[in-house]
Amino acid sequence: MIKILLVGILVLMIARAFWRVVDGILDGARGGQERGGTAVKLVRDPVCGTYVAPTAALSLSAGGTTHYFCSEECRAKYRVA
Repeated sequence: MIKILLVGILVLMIARAFWRVVDGILDGARGGQERGGTAVKLVRDPVCGTYVAPTAALSLSAGGTTHYFCSEECRAKYRVA
């Protein structure tokens, strides 16, 4: 009885994994817009080169230009330089 139950669970897990792969392929073929996410343009931290989302980054305005930083440490290094 337990053997049948375990085989049934294994079949369900394999079927679910197979469906996720097929769903991913179909989503990719449609351009990946199925999940409803919107693209966010990333900006590069001028100190360490890390790409960050402007809405989540620390910023500093200098000379009419806004610079974005991944951390307070990078922002402090930029101020000193």
